[in-house]
Amino acid sequence: MATSEGIQMAVGLDDARGRPSPEPLRLPPRAVLAGSVDGGAGKEAVPAAARGDRARAPGTETAYSVSLSVPASPSGLHLAQLGACASVRSDGGDAVRVAPVPAEATPEPDARQHAEATAEAPPQLLKQARFNSQLTLTIRTEEPPLQRMRTVSRSDSTRDRRFDQFKTFSGRLERQLSNLRGVPQDPAEVEPADSKISEEETDDDEVPTADRYFAALEGPELETLRPTEVPALPEDETWPFLLRFPISAFGMCLGVSSQAMLWKALQSEPATAFLRVSPDVNHALWWVSVALMALVSSIYLLKVVFYFEAVRREFYHPIRVNFFFAPWIACLFLVKGLPRPVWMIHHVVWYVLMAPIFCLDLKIYGQWMSGGDRRLSKMANPTNHLAVVGNFVGALLGARMGLREAPIFFFAVGLAHYVVLFVTLYQRLPTNVQLPKDLHPVFFLFVAAPSVASMAWARLCGEFNYGAKIAYFISLFLYMSLVVRINFFRGVRFSLAWWAYTFPMTSAAIATTLYASAVTTVLTRALAVGLSGIASVTVTGVLVATMYHAFVRRDLFPNDVPIAITQRPRAKFSKILAHLRSSGTDVKELVFSVSRHGGSDTSSESPSPMARGRGGAEP
Repeated sequence: MATSEGIQMAVGLDDARGRPSPEPLRLPPRAVLAGSVDGGAGKEAVPAAARGDRARAPGTETAYSVSLSVPASPSGLHLAQLGACASVRSDGGDAVRVAPVPAEATPEPDARQHAEATAEAPPQLLKQARFNSQLTLTIRTEEPPLQRMRTVSRSDSTRDRRFDQFKTFSGRLERQLSNLRGVPQDPAEVEPADSKISEEETDDDEVPTADRYFAALEGPELETLRPTEVPALPEDETWPFLLRFPISAFGMCLGVSSQAMLWKALQSEPATAFLRVSPDVNHALWWVSVALMALVSSIYLLKVVFYFEAVRREFYHPIRVNFFFAPWIACLFLVKGLPRPVWMIHHVVWYVLMAPIFCLDLKIYGQWMSGGDRRLSKMANPTNHLAVVGNFVGALLGARMGLREAPIFFFAVGLAHYVVLFVTLYQRLPTNVQLPKDLHPVFFLFVAAPSVASMAWARLCGEFNYGAKIAYFISLFLYMSLVVRINFFRGVRFSLAWWAYTFPMTSAAIATTLYASAVTTVLTRALAVGLSGIASVTVTGVLVATMYHAFVRRDLFPNDVPIAITQRPRAKFSKILAHLRSSGTDVKELVFSVSRHGGSDTSSESPSPMARGRGGAEP
């Protein structure tokens, strides 16, 4: 009948039984394929594709298949009453339109007709038209496998945006710059709604306050996330290396560069001249220190460039901020341990290295004095000694270079704040938390400040007088009081905190060498040699352990959780329950008590549900 013939003409079949013709119908670009019959007249229309066939350019075709399914209908299917059509839009915006052909008769039951046609460009939008008569039109692309793979990769690939909040040049900034240049956005790069919500929760212009650090982290070093907190970054996978590289890594530079100072002192001091130390030892250690300093500085500069938000969070961390003194102290050690006379170095070098320390002093000491959430009584920690040692090292180097007034200024500033810090750390307020075992090495920082202060005062006065001896004896007593407590340092797992052993031990050894030159006896010489040997063995052992954990076990830099806290507390209920169970709380009775008292309007004077769960009171 006319209906089946019209359909065959439209889709390119050779008979009404649904067998595909050997030659598929070719659809030229910018053409519309349409089949229509004037209602009731039985007049067939010629497809529009035939009129534009000669305008097709050869070699610009991509095949796709068209499947048209017409179900059986016992009462007859009137295609003339269907206004259905399907369209495929190519890259150029042209539409290939396929319309059903009206008819006066129904097709055979369960007839499925297939055809293949070609278009100029691959379709980007595929639509399946469904009508009241359940006429189905399906269009499938016949792209080559490589081209299809590229299309899928473009549409399915999504960029990991979880770390964008810490990146200097995040995806959001790139999209904003693209919009300003008028570059259209790729649909695959459009941010989903949930990622925007997560960024609103964690990515603010302001870093967390000091109170937020204390609320989200625990321990005196504020390095451990509380059990009820949820970090802004995933916990179950390894973060990018730059995000895991902390500012405390400069402690390695302090330990190695101080060894260059020690062996230079053993070579030049009269008390240790009998050792006949070769200058090559100082040269080798100095170059190793320079290489290590260059490596660590380069890595951290990359972190500043690519993850500036993480660096900013470290700077505002109440404890981590003290480690920003470490790079400049290490540079002062390198200048002091240079294998040439220090007084031959230009004074500009000293001023350049002391300028950042002076700026940090203004910030840190101002916060200690002004009170608030960053007052010293709240943040007192052995790492605060780094904020004091820099002034003494600067005074020591300046005095050796021939400067006078500026080194005395820094010595006075450091001495005043060291006395305040020493008293605050010794009294250990009830609000202070006991140091965990794996952070006990930082107690050796107590030895560093008085040791360097004694050397600085000796160089400022020109002799190892009573003031220098008082400071030296204080450091020697603190050193011995820590050494005799061997059990205090047993069972400590390795971490970067172990480098806190190296720099104070080396400083005490150098101070002992200067004291032995002023008071030359067998005991002082033996003490100088013994402390120098202990310091060198300690630095060597810690350096080997660091390389083993960095390159063999690869666990030296775990995820840096302190920088990943959220602006506002977000706790998972499961973590809260786990924390309650670990604290011995009966969770079932707690929930029962909450449900029992949650709907009461009057205030109850009975104990809290937490006290009920612990059996502290009776109902």
